Amino acid sequence: MTITHLVTHSGGFHADEVLSSVILTRLFPDAQIVRTRDAAWTTPSAEKIIYDVGRDYDAERQIFDHHQRPTPLRIDEQPYSSFGLIWAHYGRDYLRALDIPEPDIDDIHASFDKGFVLPIDLVDNGALAPATAGDLAGLTLPSLIGSLKPVFDNDSPTADDNGFAVAVNIARAFVEGSLAGKAAKRRAEAMVIEAIEKTGDGRVLELPRGMPFRGAIEKTGADHLLFVVNPRDDDWAIGGIRITGDSFEQRADLPAAWAGLTDEALEQACGVKGAKFCHNGLFIAVASTQEAALKMAELAVIEAGERAVLTATLAPRPAF
Repeated sequence: MTITHLVTHSGGFHADEVLSSVILTRLFPDAQIVRTRDAAWTTPSAEKIIYDVGRDYDAERQIFDHHQRPTPLRIDEQPYSSFGLIWAHYGRDYLRALDIPEPDIDDIHASFDKGFVLPIDLVDNGALAPATAGDLAGLTLPSLIGSLKPVFDNDSPTADDNGFAVAVNIARAFVEGSLAGKAAKRRAEAMVIEAIEKTGDGRVLELPRGMPFRGAIEKTGADHLLFVVNPRDDDWAIGGIRITGDSFEQRADLPAAWAGLTDEALEQACGVKGAKFCHNGLFIAVASTQEAALKMAELAVIEAGERAVLTATLAPRPAF
């Protein structure tokens, strides 16, 4: 059966499904990418490859998600993201499509997995800070631009110029995207500060849409806030607040009992009708309505308080 569609989730995009798309579009150039969460699309069929959505991992059925429980793990028990799953199953074919000699396929596949794919997987799962991943894997912008230089045995007289032209276009996208993001953060700051003022002493910050918020929270000294709720596409998101910008450690995690659960299982675990999904990393959950999202956030605040009391109770007391 010919692959006609490559299906991943809609909304904000992340490195894992973008890089998965790089692999799959090379192997299936005539297939159409469909970004959606619609169940009709995310249900496996022979003509589709589904990745980073669908809440299942079954290579034979061509579905490669990692958000469900149990989390797909490597042999060494480090977590996969969709990129790692796609690389594991399609990476060797991708290398063949790049004309890598067959005797070198396995070694290059393993080396790229360890040095490039694994750090992406760990960051996506909240197991490694982005800055650390960049340093470890050579994923900083200078090293990525350097990778666009022609290889040593490319003897074309225009090889350097061609590589330079590609590098300029890619660098422009990063530079202008970064500057646009900085300008957007300024616009978001005013909106977040207004929302903080409305929240008062509450622990849950409700925003009118997804936007950068940590900077405004730090600027206003709103240390009491634990979770953020905002609309997202056709549902509502409940997210934690990172302690620092380069760490996944949060002021409070969502309840551990929710990890990796979806739909009815999550509704039963939290007792909230309309609960849809909680990430294994406990930094984001999703509900179908505003009311359900706020209720889940309230429950998360209560549990965070109980954990804090328990931690204080069990803390060693100084000897006198």
